[in-house]
Order: sequence, then C-alpha cells, then structure tokens
Amino acid sequence: MSPDRIAFVTLLKKEIKRFWSVLGQTVTAPVITAMLYLLVFAQALKDRASAYEGISYTEFLLPGLVMMTVIQNAFANTSSSLTQSKVMGNLVFLQMAPIGPLEWFGAYVLAALVRVCLVAVAMLAVTTLFVPLPVEAPLALLAVFLLSGAGLAAVGMIAGIVAEKFDHIAAFTNFFIMPLSFLSGVFYSVHALPPLWYHASHFNPFFYMIDGFRYGFFGHADVPIWQSLAWCGGFFVVASAVCLWMLVTGYKIKR
Repeated sequence: MSPDRIAFVTLLKKEIKRFWSVLGQTVTAPVITAMLYLLVFAQALKDRASAYEGISYTEFLLPGLVMMTVIQNAFANTSSSLTQSKVMGNLVFLQMAPIGPLEWFGAYVLAALVRVCLVAVAMLAVTTLFVPLPVEAPLALLAVFLLSGAGLAAVGMIAGIVAEKFDHIAAFTNFFIMPLSFLSGVFYSVHALPPLWYHASHFNPFFYMIDGFRYGFFGHADVPIWQSLAWCGGFFVVASAVCLWMLVTGYKIKR
C-alpha cells in the first residue's frame, strides 16, 4: 500500500473514531432534536398545512427533517474537527504526514458521510414504526443524499480552514447553515409561498437538496428531479474546488 493510501486510511479511521467516541452527542442528539421537531410541527400543523395530494403532513415533513439534519451534521463534522485541530495546535502533525490534498479532502468528507448515514438511518429506523415511508426512486434518493452530504462536508472544511476559533464556526452556522435550512421547504411546500418568496427559494441550494430527497420517497416534488440533481452536483463541485484550492495552496493553514 502506498504512503498516500496508508495516510488516507489512517486519517479516515481517526475522523470516524473522533465522532464515534461521543456517539451520544454526534448521532443520538441530532436524532432526538429532529424527533422533537417532528412531534411539535406534525401535531400543530397536520390539519392546517398543505402538502402533496395523498400524502399526510407528517409523511411530507419527515424526509425534510432527515435532510436538514444531514446538512447540519455534515457541516458540523468537518468544521468542528478542523477548528479543533487548529485551536489545539495539532494541525501541524497532519501537515507533516505524507498525505496529499486529495486524500486529506477525501478522508474528511467520507468520515462526514459515515456520520450522516448513521444519523439518517437512526432517524428512519425510529420513525418507520409510526410513519412508514415508500421509496419510489431509490437511485435519486441515494444520489441526492450523497451529493448533499459531501457538499456540506466540503463547506464545513472551508469554514474550518477559514475559522480561527469556535466563535467563527458558530457565526457561520447561525448566519448561513441554519437560515438556509429553515427557509428551504422543510416544513412547507414552496408552492404555498407568496410569489416573491417562491422565486427567492429557488436560489437556495438547500431547497433542492431537501426537495430532491423528498422526491426519492414519493416520486413527487416541487421541482423536476433533474434540477435538484444539477443543483446538488453543482454545489458539491464548487465547494470541493474551493476546498481543494485551499488545501493545495495552504490558505489559512500554513503559517
């Protein structure tokens, strides 16, 4: 096995062990939070909110909650890991390792995907007893899931590289991740919005992630699935390109 591959596998194991050691915080806590959203909103709006024909509001809500949790956790996994390494001063050991930017990027993104897979599976396993969901387009569902998780993991790496302390990550989460998540159609269909906000929502990449993921279950969504796949793929490519440029040039990493 080549040195780059050994370094890649070692870094991947390290990142998985990092979140695995606090599984209650990294997996259980997001699932509980999403379940509380499901309980509150499903009970409060099930008779008043509009959803797709033949689909209850609870069924409509669940895929959106799963994808919102995936988005937030994919970002948190990579951003918190890199920021922690910078704050604790051990990032230099990673820079000294015989690992290239592509392997570095791949290990962090793949570890984040492992985490969000655990979160998504746990959520669906808990809720399927009460809200069984059909899977009409499994390939589209898987493609949207992987592209969305990987794209947000790449954005998390960008934030972690730029950040110099945890306050910077919190600001990025509070002013970018959370607002775009809540305004992406998780709790409503965008067709219920006024014209201005309806058109504005189509510039939100998180909308396409959630809408495309919802399509995988129901075979029906607010926009055609090819648009969702194009936006998810484009988001991943742009975020990955920026992240890899930072790793190659050593931006905010090399002192």
